[in-house]
Amino acid sequence: MPDAKAGDVWRLLLSPPAKGAWNMAVDEAVLAAVGRGEAPPTLRLYAWSPPCLSLGRHQSPDEVDLARLRARGWEVVRRPTGGRAILHTDELTYAVIAPAEHPLMRGGVLPSYRRLAAGLLAALRALGVEARMEGEHPPSAEAPPVCFEVPSSYELTVAGRKILGSAQARRHGAVLQHGSLPLWGDLGRIADALHFPDDAAREAARQAVRRRAITLSEAAGREVTWEEAARAFWQGFSAAWGLRWSFGVLSEGEYADAVARAATLSAR
Repeated sequence: MPDAKAGDVWRLLLSPPAKGAWNMAVDEAVLAAVGRGEAPPTLRLYAWSPPCLSLGRHQSPDEVDLARLRARGWEVVRRPTGGRAILHTDELTYAVIAPAEHPLMRGGVLPSYRRLAAGLLAALRALGVEARMEGEHPPSAEAPPVCFEVPSSYELTVAGRKILGSAQARRHGAVLQHGSLPLWGDLGRIADALHFPDDAAREAARQAVRRRAITLSEAAGREVTWEEAARAFWQGFSAAWGLRWSFGVLSEGEYADAVARAATLSAR
């Protein structure tokens, strides 16, 4: 049964596609507002336009091939969370943001990952996809630059291929977990945005991602729209945790904070 309080009411934000700097700024602004007690626990669902490469909080920017990235009209931004590079395009991104003492978030990163995975698995099941949660994977010093190339602790996979990658940030007395669900398209495209010693290494990385990751539409055997996936997310989270939703918008304070943060992120 859910760890959240039965009937817990959360804010649901359905955001239009936006630039990478804005998306990351909004996640951080909501995280800060929730931590101050100025905003309720929130589920935010969003998309990206134009495509954007996001780097984990501690990932080296030297791994990005800026010339190739810009030639394709793509952007780059740094996430507030850890992990490796993700190319955000043709996807649904979710962000779950709640106080650190909330029942879903207590106990640290891995226990909360396990709890939150129940909602993610229910969402995928509602879309006709039976995924499984990976066990705990020890960190590797040889980790590739691409997030979707290998599964990590408590990520979701279908037939051994990663379908949903997530990461957390804990600060301001609150927790942000956000993740990327590719809906369709060629997951190997990310290789065009990163540095490799030669074309053979780039092609090997492209093929590795295609083998080790899967889109929602491929897993479901049909095309799944963003709107259908978003509906499954909040319904799946309700089924897993007994949550109720209040459709909302950013407060004036959150919006102003996001504008200031986005300007800083865009300048990096």
